[in-house]
Amino acid sequence: MTEETFKSNRGVFDAVVFANKQIRQRFYRLGLEFSGDGAAAFAQTRPGQFAEIDLSDVKLPPKEEIAEDLQDSAERKVLLRRPFSFCDVISQRGKTRVEILYCALGPATLRMTTLSAGNSVSVIGPLGNGFQMPADKKTALLVSGGMGAGPLIHLAKAITTEYPQVEVTAFAGAKTKTELPFEKPLDEISRQLGFALHEFAMYAVESQLATDDGSIGYKGFVTDCFSQWLGQQRSLSANDTIIYSCGPEAMLARIAKIAEDKKIDCQVSMERMMACGIGVCQSCAIKCRVEGSDEMVYKLCCKDGPVFDSREVVF
Repeated sequence: MTEETFKSNRGVFDAVVFANKQIRQRFYRLGLEFSGDGAAAFAQTRPGQFAEIDLSDVKLPPKEEIAEDLQDSAERKVLLRRPFSFCDVISQRGKTRVEILYCALGPATLRMTTLSAGNSVSVIGPLGNGFQMPADKKTALLVSGGMGAGPLIHLAKAITTEYPQVEVTAFAGAKTKTELPFEKPLDEISRQLGFALHEFAMYAVESQLATDDGSIGYKGFVTDCFSQWLGQQRSLSANDTIIYSCGPEAMLARIAKIAEDKKIDCQVSMERMMACGIGVCQSCAIKCRVEGSDEMVYKLCCKDGPVFDSREVVF
């Protein structure tokens, strides 16, 4: 998407909630529907882009339903919009529906859990620059950590739809089984066949799980699982392959190093506090290299990213 298209598509729109499903403890999947100009704008959303949602007027859950570790923070005022990427976008019959994977971890996301069908929220978007799929690639490897899974689920759908000739494999990691942001891992037989997660299997994408404590899948970091798998792929061509990753910054740094060592192109989705989402507040700076020199510059996660070439980012 060009800068001109990005600017012309974004706007402030009202969205109506059509679903807000709890998929496991603290993890939810929120569905928003746009009509009119909002539907046209969000129909163009690419995986990795995001939106800023106003949750300032959304009520909190009853106090007895708020986890003890969130009781103190729950009462804080929500003054700024919150950024969220998408795990799915569907446009049909003049309406566009987007789905957002989120975790109830603070005053804003706690409020999100009380949204129900028919509620309306104000949304700014679509914002940022998403993942790009070079035409010469034959293999796409998706590596997520924790809540980084959302935009990669969306990316898996986009690649398999738009580039059916590309072979896609996904890797997902978390500290423990209960912190995997998916509805439910598939059964042991499915995992042995290479399909660990329904969210990727529905697009015929093989997936592997890793948990730090070994409660399911590979025991250890997802980066180690990925590196081990990559080392076993004797027929994989670096020139024909691209890595996409989203998750904690330490994980992205490790993925970037693996990609550099293997000489594989890699795109990473960075995370920063993004107060405005449009490059005005300058609060989301990312230190980046200038190609062909030793110079360093700061780019904005919300405007220049959140997706960057991994070789560009100074971790």
